[in-house]
Amino acid sequence: MSAKDCLCTTMSAKDCGHHDDEEQLPKRITVAIVGVFVVVGIVIFLVWAILHPDKPRFILQDVTIYAFNLTAPNMLTSTMQITLSSRNPNNRIGIYYQKLDIFSSYHNQQITLPTLVPRTYQGHLDVTVWSPFLCGNAVPVAPFLEEGLSQDMNTGMVLLNIKVYGQLKWKVGTWISGRYQINANCLAYISFRDRTKAIQVGSAMKYQLV
Repeated sequence: MSAKDCLCTTMSAKDCGHHDDEEQLPKRITVAIVGVFVVVGIVIFLVWAILHPDKPRFILQDVTIYAFNLTAPNMLTSTMQITLSSRNPNNRIGIYYQKLDIFSSYHNQQITLPTLVPRTYQGHLDVTVWSPFLCGNAVPVAPFLEEGLSQDMNTGMVLLNIKVYGQLKWKVGTWISGRYQINANCLAYISFRDRTKAIQVGSAMKYQLV
């Protein structure tokens, strides 16, 4: 009886050791997976820190005004076409433009609907040019802005803001980053009196800004 008891005790000890190994296996797998993610994260951070990507640079080249009419009560109708370029200043990083909305504003009030430009990939040091139309039909203007806009138009000089809002991704080799927000604000001084500063294109006036 004592021998059997000892034998049972010995087998129980072996069983307990086997269960310990089974419990340790998931922990080891988890630690290994976490370690891989940490190493990958460190590599990505080092690549990012070494390459140090710069944001693209936007330049508003020209604005062609087809319509810009302020009517009572406080309604603005405008149609314009712009030429906007973007340069990738990075010599080792590409840029995916996931989404770019472009619209015009006057004193921080949006006066045209946003125009979505097509998705674009921009290689190292490349330049991309877009020529979207920006339109706003009978857009209500705040009363205090309407007075200022009327004065600007009578004076002959109106300052418009061409704004860009969107998302982009960085591309380094085969690695592509997550999405990053981007915005740009380009100034356009439009002269309605001095026609020598514009080129007539049919019934429209084209203002060269660069």
